[in-house]
Amino acid sequence: MDMRTRVGNALKQAMKDKAVDRLSTLRLINAAIKDKDIAARGASSEEAQCCGDAEVLAILGKMTKQRQESARTYEEGGRLDLAERELQEINVIEEFLPKQLSDKEVSEAILAAITSTSAESIRDMGKVMGELKGRFTGQMDFGKVGPMVKDQLCAASPGQC
Repeated sequence: MDMRTRVGNALKQAMKDKAVDRLSTLRLINAAIKDKDIAARGASSEEAQCCGDAEVLAILGKMTKQRQESARTYEEGGRLDLAERELQEINVIEEFLPKQLSDKEVSEAILAAITSTSAESIRDMGKVMGELKGRFTGQMDFGKVGPMVKDQLCAASPGQC
């Protein structure tokens, strides 16, 4: 079952269950997916083009990061009620994301990507990151992975960094 169908089914179930907060978050997800579809249609001449699972995972990851930042800001501002709401939305969004990789699994994936792309220096970081994003979209935080890739590439060729 593709991501779009899973979100649609969850939306219908939330309507049946009258889960107002869950329904609100699922509608936001659905709207973000439709916005991406509309943007893709405007950018290319193909009419029936819509975003696939990889794009939906990217959208969900972005939505999660936005809510984490908002929750942090609300907590700093003393608005714990709004922070709690953001955290509840994160829980709903994360139901659709794949399991996050552990630090050890991330390190192994980085080594495998470096090997498969034959990366030798920091100049090859883009290739490695592209490989990781292609394989592990939604399973790791690429903001944290970037410095790890850089460290490993610098360790392989210390004169380049």
